[in-house]
Amino acid sequence: MSLEDELIRCRASTVLLRVSGESMQGAGIAHGDLLIVDRGLEPRPGQIVVAWLAGGFTLKRLVCHRGRLRLEAAHPAYPPLELDPGAEPHLWGVAVHVIRTLEPGTGHR
Repeated sequence: MSLEDELIRCRASTVLLRVSGESMQGAGIAHGDLLIVDRGLEPRPGQIVVAWLAGGFTLKRLVCHRGRLRLEAAHPAYPPLELDPGAEPHLWGVAVHVIRTLEPGTGHR
């Protein structure tokens, strides 16, 4: 069995990203985790996406709220990010898997 065969649908559109921050803690994604992100998938409401906003990347759940798209954290300390309906957000990719190192002393949770 190969992890690549199990976790990566399309190698050409898949990237690995290291999570920084606690905003998706309630979704089981912690600081230091490794994300497998598929850039070839069409982002849909309910999915966890990587978005490019205000000159930086953010990881949030894409939600349709009252007919408008917004990005929501999975931590109560982070407010939703309303997306301007006139400007298309750059939804960079869809998080499809999270990998967590469990060994002590690695610096990751």
